[in-house]
Amino acid sequence: MVKDDPAELAFSDYWNRKYVKQEGKEDTYDWFRDWGHLEVWFKGHLTQRHAKILHLGCGNSTLTADLHTLGFTNQINIDFSDVVIRAMEAKYKGLDTVWKVMDVRQMTGFLDNSFDVAIDKATMDSMIHGSMWDPPADVRENIARYLGEVSRVLVPGGLFLYITYRQRHFMQPLLAREDWALSVETLNDQEGGVFQYFAYIMKKVDEEDWEGSSDSTKESGSDTGDERFYAE
Repeated sequence: MVKDDPAELAFSDYWNRKYVKQEGKEDTYDWFRDWGHLEVWFKGHLTQRHAKILHLGCGNSTLTADLHTLGFTNQINIDFSDVVIRAMEAKYKGLDTVWKVMDVRQMTGFLDNSFDVAIDKATMDSMIHGSMWDPPADVRENIARYLGEVSRVLVPGGLFLYITYRQRHFMQPLLAREDWALSVETLNDQEGGVFQYFAYIMKKVDEEDWEGSSDSTKESGSDTGDERFYAE
């Protein structure tokens, strides 16, 4: 069997082909832990039910619906695969939420300072290939473009929550920015597994506070359609 080229994961054509193959079979999949493993963690970090939440590269995860059951009804979901967006919009048509085809590296459809929270489960990982010790130029460029857009659309004080299996000594240099404070939590497996996941939490700071901001790291044993969004 010929393996996929990891670099292809950064392109919508790859995911469109993948989701077309899944039609009529697997209609949901959650990367890097499902809601059962992450519910407690999300409850600890999402405390305002009125928060405007942006799902970055939503795929066919159940996360939007899971958060909706907790009262988070102000959610927008984007993915650059039009195949999965159409499928999810049809599946969750009963939810008062929005599904849009959009590339996270170019979110020109959204105004600056539009969202309180942005969530990524595996989207950034799809941009990563090659050596983590010395990432290729396209990896650095894609991540830089992506993080710049996330920072732009977050309000000051807004949170960017990123869940991955990639360890901090690899990710912190890629995630560090002057305009947010970075912390990391380890998501231990309550079921006794040895494989760890990590939650990177970026809090956007006010421009005047940039010089005083610094990265911080902490361990955690827990296992845990508004028109104002849019640019003209």
